[in-house]
Amino acid sequence: MNKFVFRLLVFLMSLSLLGIILIQVYWFNTSLEKSEDEFKFHVKQVLGNVSDKLKQKEFYSFSNRYNRVKDSIGKNPQKDDLLEYGYYQRNAKTKETIIYSNSIIAEDYDVFSTFFDKKSDSVKVKSFRANRKTEIFNNNGFDNTAIQNKITPDITIKKEGYVESLENAQFEIFYKDIASVTPIQERVSKEELNKLLSSELKEYGVNTPFEFNVYSNGLATKIKSEHFRFNKYESYSIPLFIDNEQNTKYQLWVSFPQKKKFLFREIVGITLLSIIFTLIIIIAYANALHQLIKQRQISEIKTDFINNMTHEFKTPIATINLALDAIKNPKVIDDKEKIFRYLQMIRDENKRMHAQVENVLRISKLEKKELDISKESNDIQQIIEDAIDHVNLIIEDRGGKITSHFEAKRTTVLLNDVHFTNVIVNILDNAIKYSPDAPVIDIYTENFKEFILIKVQDRGTGMSKTAQKRIFEKFYREHTGDIHNVKGHGLGLAYVKRIVEDHNGQIFVESEKGKGSTFTIKLPLIN
Repeated sequence: MNKFVFRLLVFLMSLSLLGIILIQVYWFNTSLEKSEDEFKFHVKQVLGNVSDKLKQKEFYSFSNRYNRVKDSIGKNPQKDDLLEYGYYQRNAKTKETIIYSNSIIAEDYDVFSTFFDKKSDSVKVKSFRANRKTEIFNNNGFDNTAIQNKITPDITIKKEGYVESLENAQFEIFYKDIASVTPIQERVSKEELNKLLSSELKEYGVNTPFEFNVYSNGLATKIKSEHFRFNKYESYSIPLFIDNEQNTKYQLWVSFPQKKKFLFREIVGITLLSIIFTLIIIIAYANALHQLIKQRQISEIKTDFINNMTHEFKTPIATINLALDAIKNPKVIDDKEKIFRYLQMIRDENKRMHAQVENVLRISKLEKKELDISKESNDIQQIIEDAIDHVNLIIEDRGGKITSHFEAKRTTVLLNDVHFTNVIVNILDNAIKYSPDAPVIDIYTENFKEFILIKVQDRGTGMSKTAQKRIFEKFYREHTGDIHNVKGHGLGLAYVKRIVEDHNGQIFVESEKGKGSTFTIKLPLIN
């Protein structure tokens, strides 16, 4: 996969993930707004119902008291004729004549003002009655003269009763005029209003705490809950007890202190599922992207590894071929000294290739946990001296030196002497390879609590911050392009880290470009 395709794939995947997240956020906001609209609608319905029920309750209470007082009045009411109208119908075939008449009579009652808390002596209360009469004449000679002579009808039907529509309209006007001057605390109580609001809110599914207050001309009254606080974002209002002119001085305010919590609770289930699934997608995407980048890095590292291994094997193979060709030369075949020298060269180069293969096999066995590492009590400083002996010839050949600074008083560690010697040798070999001039290496030991610290310090080329983070990865070598001035295959330090960790230790590196590197190994001591 080339860089353009890789970057395009990452961009498209990131864009898709961002789109999913934005859609989830949009859906959440839309759901919250919808829930708030439903909440507002239900609260308005509740307040409307409460206002109607308070009005009806007051009206019925007033009506019952009024009817009881009116029925208790002993004297006849004063009557006035308000309206009289009639209807005339004649059948030409049967000669039957029908006359319908209706009259409306107003009855005035004097009711004591104490019933209505008025200051006047009495109040006029009207009642309306309708007298209906139907007269049927079967006389063939019925005419206007017959009406004037008051001919007796053949059939007369009379009915009378109260006119409810007029009476109710007159009573409502009368009731509202009286109720409008009644104090609010006599029209509704705090307990009654609280009970009514609770019942209505529960019926509409608004199960969240509420507070209320009745305002009179913009001022708070005593008809309120204990913790009412006005908040225009959490409060709703409706007028109470509208008078005959469609005006009112009372306003019922209801607030919901936990409104936001209630709205979130309505959508919390589906929101949590949405967040969980989105997080799963994000984690899966991040992991896939990490693996993709890692695979790309591994591919590059393996390419470098193959190039380095090829370079590492080309030199000994070429040397062996040259030595074999030299041995076959008739001028050399009789010279035993040269033959032995060439054979030694072949042996050394073969040993070098064998060491490379062993490194690969060792790291592979470590990963599969097939490498048997038996540990014994050893003096770590003795192990370090053995490792120095292994590289002394190379140091002397390069004109360098290794200086030991053994300051640790306690040096006994549980370890495998062979593998740990290889660890120190690999670190020293690394210091030698990355020293362009004569290698100058210092080795320090010191005690720290129940540990011993081993520091290998060189004055070589050093390494970048990126390289320091990845130096112990398998196959990793700091990228140098096609330049192979430093031999290696990127397995030595990976092997070092695995062996140190298998000994319950830790390894760190500090480095600066152009100033060298310091490898520090921390191992637990034994008594």
